[in-house]
Amino acid sequence: MNDGSLRYISEPPQVPLLDVPHRRKFFGKKFTVAVSALVFVCAVLYFQFIKAPGKFPVDTIISIPQGETLSGIAYNLDKQGVIKSAFVFKSFFVIFGGTKGLKAGDYFLDHAQNAVVLAWRMTHSDYNLQNIKVTIPEGWTSFEIAAFISKDKRFSHFSAKEFIKMAAPYEGYLFPDTYLLLPNITAQNVLETMLSNYKERTASLSGQIMVFGRPIKDIITMASIIEEEARTEESRKIIAGILWKRFDEGMLLQVDATFVSVNGKKASSDLTLDDLKIDSPYNTYVYKGLPPGPISNPGLGSISATINPIKTKYYFYLSDKQGNMHYGITHDQHVENKFKYLK
Repeated sequence: MNDGSLRYISEPPQVPLLDVPHRRKFFGKKFTVAVSALVFVCAVLYFQFIKAPGKFPVDTIISIPQGETLSGIAYNLDKQGVIKSAFVFKSFFVIFGGTKGLKAGDYFLDHAQNAVVLAWRMTHSDYNLQNIKVTIPEGWTSFEIAAFISKDKRFSHFSAKEFIKMAAPYEGYLFPDTYLLLPNITAQNVLETMLSNYKERTASLSGQIMVFGRPIKDIITMASIIEEEARTEESRKIIAGILWKRFDEGMLLQVDATFVSVNGKKASSDLTLDDLKIDSPYNTYVYKGLPPGPISNPGLGSISATINPIKTKYYFYLSDKQGNMHYGITHDQHVENKFKYLK
């Protein structure tokens, strides 16, 4: 009934909404949970499929042949323990370079790298083949050279056995020097490099060698003996003069250094009286003249001393424990020097 008074129509009750701080807190938790879940999933995927395997072959070379398929590469990498998942590697490979992005060649693995990095390297020709400095001392044999290089596992393509076999005819001509070698170098590469260096480094002596008038084989064989018998420039030349004189007069050379090719002994102190009787063409206590070939690989100093000998009245020499040389004209003087300086 309308009695003229004001009437109020009540509004429906309002459901209170969460205030702003509560809403932020609610959605913040959801976001945190989502991010945490995403991070967890990514971590699982990374450690399970992308991360480098625990037994990653560090300091090795992976060779990719020309014409190899992506699937073939992935299979081999997986088999060699370089990657954990062939599928993941191929996926990133396609992303970075497509199926035709493969760059054949040798890839040096100097440290553990994950599948993503490897896929990038192999689509961008990142071979990482940096020269490695290798110093070969004067007087080393081909056996010592082979053992030294093969001991460095970075030279995974180098075969000591192959090098020794190939280098046998060239003992004496493997020039001792400091070399810069690539990690993928082979026995054949090392041999060719050292022989080429020998030609270059001895070229300056070619005129003197011609004037000296002896066969190059005799010169290098004598130089390899001088390398082991003396240490200073003067003593090398004096001993060269003594040994050439003994050689020319038909005397036994009687040098201890040649026993490295007889029984492997390099130090005179290791030799016994029985060693001196061993029937070997390298035993200069038994056979006159030079041994059949060089006993090691001499340096330029020894080669130069060999063709520039100093003529003296001496026929004998010995080195004391301090490395000082003592000479004698007669055998009696030589024996006297032994008692005086080696006891």
